[in-house]
Amino acid sequence: MSGLRERKKAKTRAAIQEHALRLFRDQGYAETTVQEIAAAAEVSPATFFRYFPTKEDTIVFDRLDPLMIELFRGQPAGLHPTEALRAAIRQSLDVLSEDEWALESQRQRLVMSVPELRARMLDQLYSGIDLLAELAAERTGRSADDFAVRAWAGAVVGVVMATYQFLALDAPLAEYLKTMDQAFDELAKLSLEPHAT
Repeated sequence: MSGLRERKKAKTRAAIQEHALRLFRDQGYAETTVQEIAAAAEVSPATFFRYFPTKEDTIVFDRLDPLMIELFRGQPAGLHPTEALRAAIRQSLDVLSEDEWALESQRQRLVMSVPELRARMLDQLYSGIDLLAELAAERTGRSADDFAVRAWAGAVVGVVMATYQFLALDAPLAEYLKTMDQAFDELAKLSLEPHAT
């Protein structure tokens, strides 16, 4: 039963985010109110705030993150963290329809174009380094505080940020994946070997 409840919550969260993105596109981020988003998603403002504490959160929330984490952990044990992450990102993007990719591209463009969203995303990037360091530590047997692990995690965040500009070009998903692969080829040159036991 809890699985059904979680799926329903995820569906409601996704619907709110999708309606928010469409409204932001049609009438502008600053001009769109929480009440308008809630009405479009057919939920009350109170329900909106249960899912998103602020309007900004409808943009900075990345619903692909939990899937990507699960896919990363499911990669073969001997795979280098860079290659495990590359595979996880590719697999998580493979499930997107063209409409979902268009919404994701729009979300990223909004983040880059609205100053208050860029500031919020910077906070999330620091959290992303912590999360990636933990994932790499699990895979390599190193500590998440190991400098090499944290440097790798920071480099991953840099790769992701470097591809944001490409998203702004409204590129097809296949082109974005090609660019991401090129960036990961560069990242793969950084060594992060398993800790000797």
